[in-house]
Amino acid sequence: MTVLPPKNIVFGQPKEFRGLAIAPIFNFTQESDLSYMTLDQAFDRSGVEITETSDSGSVPELKLENKLDSPVLLLDGEELVGAKQNRVVNLTLLVPAQTTAVIPVSCVESGRWSYRSENFERTDRTHFARGRAKKMASVSRSMRQLGSRRSDQGEVWSEIDRKFSVMESTSNTSAMADMYQGVAPTLDEYVGELEPEARQVGAFYFLHGKLVGMDLFDKATTYANLNGKLIKSYAIDALESAPVDRQRASLSEALRFLEIIEGGQWERYDSVGMGQDHRLLSGHLASAALAVEGQVVHLSGFVTEQAPSGYRPGRRHRRSL
Repeated sequence: MTVLPPKNIVFGQPKEFRGLAIAPIFNFTQESDLSYMTLDQAFDRSGVEITETSDSGSVPELKLENKLDSPVLLLDGEELVGAKQNRVVNLTLLVPAQTTAVIPVSCVESGRWSYRSENFERTDRTHFARGRAKKMASVSRSMRQLGSRRSDQGEVWSEIDRKFSVMESTSNTSAMADMYQGVAPTLDEYVGELEPEARQVGAFYFLHGKLVGMDLFDKATTYANLNGKLIKSYAIDALESAPVDRQRASLSEALRFLEIIEGGQWERYDSVGMGQDHRLLSGHLASAALAVEGQVVHLSGFVTEQAPSGYRPGRRHRRSL
């Protein structure tokens, strides 16, 4: 099955700030009439509660209770902090109204396994783009081979180790949150310079001129609510050393990316929540989509790559899964 982006989408000219360029995607046709709230909106209404699955906990799973009369959208990579260790969501989910669900997650704080709070809190960020790309690919492989939505947890930790090293950052518990906190004012500058435009439903993201990934939603309000989190996830990667042969962002790369998506052999799975999960692995491209009643709610994808050949992950204690 093929997952197709919405018809009549239009690209805007790329805009750039300190190594991060985005090519806005606009949709000038009628938007989806599917009603839901983002995770932040649900938290603002005290309508969602996220906890460990039990007192002892389970690293790759959390329990989410949606108390609202509306579905709640969780974005692939959104970070949740607290409880026994910080986690990120493994794939985009739409949890039905008045429902309790077990959601798949990955640990992004390898040095802690003790309660800091009973409930998880939301954050203003997602997994950094490079880590999110690798996680997307590993979750797709897990779905295909094992029928689960688990990531390669060791790879997630190794990528966080790598980034702590190149960012010259530290954390007592190897918490990705501490890495973000160390550069928070700079990331806020990126968000301020790359604000969403009217009718914008997504974007292609370029780091130092090279296409890295894309996110596309069914409505402009959803993208506007999530823009800051997504910008930070790419901006923190832009803060790594810039290549000598820096290029300019090219829309031709984005068009080629869409061609691969449209021509790819997608695999379909029933979602943990509403709708169906669609996954595509093709060469150095990983893509995923959540569709509900034939409507693509969120389509995302990344150009995947390996860590630098000279990098060697540190030897930190790892909790067994």
